Amino acid sequence: MQPFKSLSNTVVSTALFALATLTQAADNSTLIAQARSAAPSMVSAEATIMYRGKVLAKGSNDWICLPETLPDDNAPMCNDGQWMAMMKAVGNKAAFQSQGIGFSYMLAGDGGVSNSTPYHADHANAPDFIKEGGHLMLIVPKELLSGVTDDPHAGGPYVMWRNTPYAHLMIPVGERP
Repeated sequence: MQPFKSLSNTVVSTALFALATLTQAADNSTLIAQARSAAPSMVSAEATIMYRGKVLAKGSNDWICLPETLPDDNAPMCNDGQWMAMMKAVGNKAAFQSQGIGFSYMLAGDGGVSNSTPYHADHANAPDFIKEGGHLMLIVPKELLSGVTDDPHAGGPYVMWRNTPYAHLMIPVGERP
C-alpha cells in the first residue's frame, strides 16, 4: 500500500505543478496582451514586455511595454529608453534631466494622477487630478516646455508635472473616460 501512496502523491504533485505552470502562462499571456495594447503593433509587437521588474517577453526593438503604470492601475504603457530612465528616477525620487526626446504611448488611457506631482499621496483626490483617455507623452528638454499650458482642460497638449524634474508633454489622442 505504501508504494501506491507514494506514486499517488507524485502524480498529485506533478498535476498541481503542471496546473500552476499553465495558470502562470495564461496570466503572463494576459499581461503581455495588456502591455502590447498600449501602442501600435509596429511598436509593441517586438517590444520587451516587463511586469513589476520581471521580463515576460524579450523583444527585438528598443521599446519596453508594461501592463500597468502603477501597481494594479490597469494602465498599460510602452516606453523608449529615455522614458524608462525617467520612470526609474520617479520610482527612486531621484534627479532626472532629459538627454533628448523621449516617447511613451498610453493608447488605452491611464489610471489618473495629480497633474502637478507624481508623489501625491492620493492621486484620485488631488485637486488637479486628471485621467486621460488614449495619449502620447513626450520628454523634451525643459526649456522647450516654456509657453505650453499645464492646464489639461485648455484643449490640446499640456505639460504634466511642470515644476518637477519629470515634466513632460501630454498629447491626448482620444476622449477622456
